[in-house]
This record gives sequence, C-alpha cells and structure tokens, in this order.
Amino acid sequence: MLPSHESRKEQEQRTAAAQRYRAASAERKEIEAKLAAGVPYPDSPERIASRVNRLLERGGVPPAAAVESVHAEALDVPETLERVIGLTKDLQPWSFLPRGARAAATVARISILRGGLERPHGTGFLVSPRLLLTNHHVLPDVETARRCFLEFNAQVTIDNAPDAAIRFELAPDTFFTADEHLDYALVAVEPAADGSLAGARFGWNQLSNQQGKLVQNEPVNVIGHPMGRFKEIALRDNALVQRLDDFLHYRTDTEPGNSGSPVFNDQWEVVALHHMGVPNTDTQGRILRKDGQVWRRGVDSDDTIDYVSNEGARTSSILKHLATLPLDPRRRALLAELGPESGLRQDATAGPVETPVAPAVAPAAPTPQEAAAVISAPAPAVAGTRFGLRAPKDAFGGRRHLVFLHGRSQQGKDPELLRRGWTGGLNHGLTRAGLPTIDPADVWFPYYGDRIVEVIGQHESLPVSYADSPAVAAVEAFAAESEEGTYEQLVMEAAVLAGMPQDGQAATENLASRLVGSLQGALSWLAAKTDVDALAIATIFRDVDAYLGDQVVRNAVLDLVFEEIPHDGELVLVTHSLGTVVGMDLVANRLPLGMKVTLLVTAGSPLGMNAVTSRLAPPGTDRPGTVDEWVNVWCPTDAVAIGCPLEPVWGKLTEEHAVVNASDRAHSIEEYLAHPEVATAIDKFLARSTG
Repeated sequence: MLPSHESRKEQEQRTAAAQRYRAASAERKEIEAKLAAGVPYPDSPERIASRVNRLLERGGVPPAAAVESVHAEALDVPETLERVIGLTKDLQPWSFLPRGARAAATVARISILRGGLERPHGTGFLVSPRLLLTNHHVLPDVETARRCFLEFNAQVTIDNAPDAAIRFELAPDTFFTADEHLDYALVAVEPAADGSLAGARFGWNQLSNQQGKLVQNEPVNVIGHPMGRFKEIALRDNALVQRLDDFLHYRTDTEPGNSGSPVFNDQWEVVALHHMGVPNTDTQGRILRKDGQVWRRGVDSDDTIDYVSNEGARTSSILKHLATLPLDPRRRALLAELGPESGLRQDATAGPVETPVAPAVAPAAPTPQEAAAVISAPAPAVAGTRFGLRAPKDAFGGRRHLVFLHGRSQQGKDPELLRRGWTGGLNHGLTRAGLPTIDPADVWFPYYGDRIVEVIGQHESLPVSYADSPAVAAVEAFAAESEEGTYEQLVMEAAVLAGMPQDGQAATENLASRLVGSLQGALSWLAAKTDVDALAIATIFRDVDAYLGDQVVRNAVLDLVFEEIPHDGELVLVTHSLGTVVGMDLVANRLPLGMKVTLLVTAGSPLGMNAVTSRLAPPGTDRPGTVDEWVNVWCPTDAVAIGCPLEPVWGKLTEEHAVVNASDRAHSIEEYLAHPEVATAIDKFLARSTG
C-alpha cells in the first residue's frame, strides 16, 4: 500500500516485523559470522540437500554442468552440494529471461476507487486460473476488494513504450479470505467479458509447500509496482538473509506499492509474499530514521526510515493456513486449483485418492566420488526389464477395459508408480465432480518407455560443452538426426501455430545455412509462449519424430503395446502426448479382431499438426471406424498441444475441452485428468459398462 494511506493495521504489522527482526538478531549474527568465514550458504545440511535435489530434478542446474563443476577438484559432500547451488548464482541459462517474463505476466497493479478517483494501491499476482494473492493490508476485507480492480500489462514494452494495460475486476463474493498475521489476502478474479479467465491469458504461479526452493544467502527476485509505477523487477544484490517460522527476511530494493509482490527464487518459483520493509528500531521499539533519530509519524516522510531488511510471508505458511480453512465445496474446489504441490487438492466432503509418494530418505553419506556420480546420473538405473500392467478380468464389469497409454520420457520409471500417478490425477477429477474414485489395479497400463529408448539408441544427456544451453544443443542434434526432416517441420509448424512472426523468406531459400538458427528461434518462441521448457519441447518432438520417421521404432512400440492390452471386449483408451499418436496408429491398424474403442481420450496431443497427421498410417485425418466416441483435452500453454483444438482438423468430436493447467505442468497428464469435465467423460463410459 502507498504510504499516504498507511492504515493502523499496517502500522501494527510494521511494528511486529521490527520485533521479529530484533528477536532473531542472535541467530542472524551467527549467519553473518559464517558468511564472513567463507561459508557460502549458512543453512542446515538437510535444507541444502533438499535444495540440490530440487534443482537437479527440475532442471535448475544442468546435470552436465554439475558433473563438470564437482569433478574439477576433490570435494567432500557438503562442498559438493554447495558447489551445485553456486552454479545457479554465477550463471543463468538463457531460459532465465523468458521464464522471468512469463512470471512477470502474472503480476498486476491493484488500484482502488477513492474519492471518485482511481489510485494505485498495491500489487498482486495470480496463483491459479481464477485466484489472486496480495496482502491483507492491501485488501483487508470484501468491501475494500469491491472497490479495487486489476491492471495486467501495466508496464513498458521491449521498445520502452507504454504497453496497453488490460483491466480485470475482482470477485470477492465468489472467493475471499485473508489473514492479518501472515498479511495475505486471496481473492477471486472476475472473468473477462468474453468469459476467459485471467490465468488463461496471463498464466499463473504454482505455489508449493515442498522444501528445497531456497537456502540462506541465495538470490531472490521481486516483481511489483513500486509507488504505483509501471511494473519493475528487483534483480541485483538481493539475497535471503534469514528464515523464520512464518516469514523470510531478505535484502532487496523495494518501495511502497510493492506490497503484495511475489518473491521468486532464480528458477522463478514463488518463495514468499512480500509485505513490507523492516525498519530499524531502538531499544524501546521506536522506528529510526536514516540519520539515527526517532522517526516521527505524520512529520517525517516514509523514505526517511532506516530500513534494515525486507519481509515476506513464506509460501508454505500461507498454504498451511489455507489448508485449515472451513470452506464450502464450491470454494474448496476453487482453492484446489492452486495445483498439486500446494497440498490443497481435496474437497470439503471427501479427498481424492492421491498418488502415493515415497518419502525422501537420507542415504548414508557417500564419498565425494559417489556424490558426483549421483549428481551426474539423469535417472537411477533399474535392473531388469519392465513390463506393462494388467487389470483383473472382472474390472468394470469385465467387458469394458480402462487403458492408459503414456507418452514420452518414461524410460527407467516404475510402471506401477506411473499407473498410480495417472489414477491419482483421474481420482482428483472424479472427486471434484462428486463421482466415485477407481482403484489403480483396475487399469491396464501398457509400458513402452524402455523399449522406445532402446530402439532409438539415444539418450537425452548432453555434452558438458553445452551445459549452459542444453536446448540449443538438443535442437541441433535432433535436427541433424531427422532423416525425413520431420523434426524441423514439427518445431517450425508448432511455432507458427503459436503465433511466431514470419520473416517473409521463402522456405527453400538458403535453407541449409538458416535451418539451425531458424529452429533455435522457433524453439525460443515456443518456450516463451507456453509453460513448457525449451529442452522438454525439443525432446518431446524428437520422440514424435523418431516414432513417425522410423518404421523399426514404430513397429517395436506398437508390437509391445498390442501385447499388453486386452484382446477382447471394449476399450476406454486414455492417451497422452506421444501416446496419442501411438494410440491413433493402434486403433486404426492394430486392434485385435472384433474389438472397438468405446471412448478415445487424447490429452496434450500433437494430432492437430500437419507434420504429424501426414505421417500417420494411413496418412490424413479420417477418423478410424473403430472409435465410437472421442474426447480431446488441451491446455493453451502446452506447446505439444499447440495444434489444438482438433475439431477443425479431424471434424466433430464428442467433446473438446480447453483447460488451464498449473504453471510448469502445462503438459502433465495428472493435471489434465484432474479437471472434472475430463474425469466425468471417462466415468460416463465406464459406468455404461455391461457385465
């Protein structure tokens, strides 16, 4: 909130922040002493280990770069982990900038109608398709929220010209909750006049209650509207100073108007909700000015205060508080849209059957060489051949069978855990729709993840020299290996469908010299326009290319899937990503004699792209006669589904749904299946099963 309208509650919160800062001074001095002694990240070993695990699992550090770093000299385990975290501090991958721009798009200026005038009031940011997070002292109650509105794109463009701000109204009567201690308010955003949601247009930030997002002395970034100005970002000389039970103290430049801004780590995950600067105080608790004198309210301006830190409410504390709220089913469903990592995926009446997740167990301390080897491995090696999973003959009445057909990058994974993951997503959607859940054991799960990698004979690890730009290395390598040119067509067509401007140059003009550069530009465009990383986009299309362009790969996958599906009755076939292409081949050519597909579900599918449909067997978009009903679901920020909707390409479908998936999980099958409309369609056909 801007200083001229500081409320009594905000004054109390500022005093409380100063008291917390003073009470934590002894621990802070210990942290400062460790930093002075050369300890780069003065945090607990458990938190440092959690941080490294999250960085490696989520691509925050390229494995090849980690290997090169820890192999440079002999290191013990703590030094090894600190070295990995340090890689994110010294250099950032190219994707840091577009991912930051994507995160910034979710941030809005909050303005209020006061005295007949519209005045800047604070900052807020989207945390779900329909919910915005800000401070309690910005929106203390429903009445205040009714007088406020949002302005997205209140910023300057790449040419430093004012952008066209887009206005959305708040809908506090739909959802509003706030907490004074944590200083947060969560409020619904009214859909636009055309019915579109703010999150569908600007994206949203997935909040996580998991550990590993930040350690002490790591950088933080704040995006907001200081003093009501156009959107700004604080990037330089910022770091987490200290972690308290419910708050973070960090060093960064902020001003009034930043209230309600998201505090990000360098992977653009929200770690805190910024709410105010922490003032320096004397032993009597009085706020001090920069000249050491007592600050006088009503006499001295806010910019004379000696601020010693900034404070934000921890994301995990906000999520824990939200989990305790007594909400009706409608509001609980809205809260569940915060995504799976929020820990809020449950209804008021009954919770979904979630995917079992094995708890993290700390292994015995490895040698430095063993630690380096673990870091370098992209996935754990699993001995033996993995097979698909069958369901009991009497599942769903014994005549109709539910089959999940997975997509790419499933090699080395346990089919049982994958099946539970898919079922967990579906059960969440069923629960939100008020329908009974299903047992994972009742689902058929053909598994070809290891087989396709074996036949392709390729791995996704990249040379150390490409550690800073793995997506660039990938797109170059995959383009060179594409015998029929399908890979180039897939990437370029997807980018054009995503709105990439054309340079007017003929497709055949100087193609050899332009190909790699054009592909890199197309890949960058897709990554910036969607919620899928550039490396993921590159490798997804590589697998589609390998499957469509190599008959040996195609036959190997289809033969295995054919062997691991039921050979009588009717199928409810749920497919995802590359699995939608495999599934189309299966239903067109390889179904056992006399079988039919009662329902085909395609999720996150590339079947709307000409580069795919022209290489199906048979080519084209004639719907297979073995398919009775077809439901397609796609997310506008899923780069793989960029050719959707499918009806303009394939003709009339039974249902087609555009949904909003969580940020950074736009292509996730669990996200797709968790939508009630998708789960309801599947349940409808399972419920019609005849014994």
